Amino acid sequence: MTKIILAHELLEQKVSKTHIANHIGVSRRTVIRWAQGIERHGSLDNFLTEYQQARKKRKTDAILKRRIWEIRKKHHHCCGQKTQYFLEKDYGVRVSVTTIYKVLKEKYQMRSKWQKNQKRGPVPSAKAPREVIQMDTVDFGGVFAFTAIDIFTRESDVLLRPSLEAVDGQAFLHHSMPRRFDSFVEIIQTDGGKEFKKEFETDVSRYCNLHRVARPYKKNEQSYIESFNRNLRKECLGWIKYQESDISRLTRNIEDWLRYYHYVRSHISLGMRPPLEIQV
Repeated sequence: MTKIILAHELLEQKVSKTHIANHIGVSRRTVIRWAQGIERHGSLDNFLTEYQQARKKRKTDAILKRRIWEIRKKHHHCCGQKTQYFLEKDYGVRVSVTTIYKVLKEKYQMRSKWQKNQKRGPVPSAKAPREVIQMDTVDFGGVFAFTAIDIFTRESDVLLRPSLEAVDGQAFLHHSMPRRFDSFVEIIQTDGGKEFKKEFETDVSRYCNLHRVARPYKKNEQSYIESFNRNLRKECLGWIKYQESDISRLTRNIEDWLRYYHYVRSHISLGMRPPLEIQV
């Protein structure tokens, strides 16, 4: 408020807006906006009254804070952009992402920029079986396919689940690791989805020496499983949406396709051989 009054006095003395901005420590655009506001309201007093009322409106009220915190808890520590989406969807309130993070910082320990951008080491490569397993999920509407691939042998597995939660990721671990990947590998790599948090993280160390989370928006880090997911859609399940009641039927289709994939389908990267040979 003091800066506005000082800026007004200097403007009346015909001091340039650039000099005023430098003198009181604001941008030139701010000085221009104040001058326009004073002129629009007819006097400095009227503008200051309106300015104070607007500042009060901009303050985040307790109800909004509680809603932001509840959304954060309900949606598994979702990001500011998703919180903004749910606020508008559920309550019809539009708040900036910056404001949302300010509110979250009052209650939660937010990850620092250094941690966010921390290097995660080179993308793992494999020179032998069971060194690196990549895992991912594919959305089929009311059904979610949990997928995994050994990036050296190309052996793969799929489990259909009715939801995309950490307990489903945990079930996938217990199902696929003993069945397909000899129960233990060096590295399991996933993306940062919620299905690979909590319960999944609790049990993943039983099946690997290291759980690596691929960097977001770096599709090349999950290239093997992304390629497998495309084949799963193209050759088996397609691009349509399914219901939970379809899981039994789809599982039979997937098992048939996995047998073809492992014992018949040729792979260019394997010298036109399938990943596995039929044991006679």
